Amino acid sequence: MNRARHRRARAAWWPTLIPIGLILASEYKFRSRGIGEAIGGGIDATIAIEIGSYGLAVLYLYRRFGIRPPRRVPSPVLLLAWLFVFYMAMSVLWTPFPQFAAVRAAQLLVTAAVCQVLATRAEREDLYRMAHVFIGVVVVSVGIGVALPLPRTPNTQDRFNWLYVHPVTAGIFLGIALLLALSFVLPGGLPRRWRLPVYLVVIVVLGTALVATGTRGAAAGCLAGVAMFLLTARGARGRAEFLLMAIPGAVVAVLAFGDWLIDFATRGESVQRLETLNSRTDLWSFAFDAVSEKPIFGNGMSAARGLFLESIGLGGGHNVFVNILVEGGIVGTALFCLLCFVTMTIQLALTRVRAIRTDAALLLGLMTFLLVDGLTADMMAGAANVASIWLFLIVAWTSVIFRKPVGPEVRHGDDRTPVATVSEIS
Repeated sequence: MNRARHRRARAAWWPTLIPIGLILASEYKFRSRGIGEAIGGGIDATIAIEIGSYGLAVLYLYRRFGIRPPRRVPSPVLLLAWLFVFYMAMSVLWTPFPQFAAVRAAQLLVTAAVCQVLATRAEREDLYRMAHVFIGVVVVSVGIGVALPLPRTPNTQDRFNWLYVHPVTAGIFLGIALLLALSFVLPGGLPRRWRLPVYLVVIVVLGTALVATGTRGAAAGCLAGVAMFLLTARGARGRAEFLLMAIPGAVVAVLAFGDWLIDFATRGESVQRLETLNSRTDLWSFAFDAVSEKPIFGNGMSAARGLFLESIGLGGGHNVFVNILVEGGIVGTALFCLLCFVTMTIQLALTRVRAIRTDAALLLGLMTFLLVDGLTADMMAGAANVASIWLFLIVAWTSVIFRKPVGPEVRHGDDRTPVATVSEIS
């Protein structure tokens, strides 16, 4: 009996270990490579571990669940996610960098498969556990960055990071973790696993580290995500309370920290660099030239990084919409935008269901964060990175709360035990 219980306990950890494992394998590097080596470089031990991790994930899912039709009708967001993934994988056929793109396409398909299994087999408790582990990983990473600072590039000397994770990527980690932690702090929020002071300390640590990265896109995205979460997490009364506190608080913050906010926004850069958004406008001008050559189906997966490297020495479009337009064309961009729009529409509708309101509000905040951050970063519509994997985790989480009625649940500071169903949306 005890042995069977232990087996069940170990099996319950797969919704946590697989996504976190893929994120760590994709982003945590113990060496630095030049930008050009990402396209034409050989396979070293780090790359082999990354690819092997995705292979192990597929092997585990096959051994545990096999290949069979889904037990439940897929949610609309899950269907759209698969349409987007299949289209981008198919674009390998016409990309100018087929070898690199084929690896990325395989990783994207694995990520979508993990999303499918999570969406149809995981429970909300599994996702709460995964969120706590992710928060813990990011907090430990901040500690590593403080204790063991590694050599940085000339452009990131004054910006915080850990290992060889770029400050932009670190900002995405920190923003997501901060939003997750906030959802467990809110009165009547998600079920806590730690004491309240622990969450508060975690939020302070994550917020401080986010500012230290100097990543303006992630900081703006985090503010937008937090605002969206707080506006939708507690219903109409919560929105009124938030606005009553947020508006005066914003005025006080601007008056008290105006100079510091300007310094953070400018990072001491010249007027010319600020006018071109750190050369992003030049990059985007070239991107639209590339789009004009293949406007419908795009240049194929991973083409943006290679094309920009060959032409102007920068990797990627530094904007999620520019990147997907270059690689997927009008068709790929339409699928991606439709996926985001439908996902956020369903999440907004689910905030009207009282028992899952905090889940839906959190997911809406995370989507807002990724999209705002995506205005200056291009990873969300890519493959094998923290933003892309979290997009699919959001899709899976949305499918979990959408797929069936929500039973009684007692949350901290909340004695409500209603039974709500998705049909209550209407």
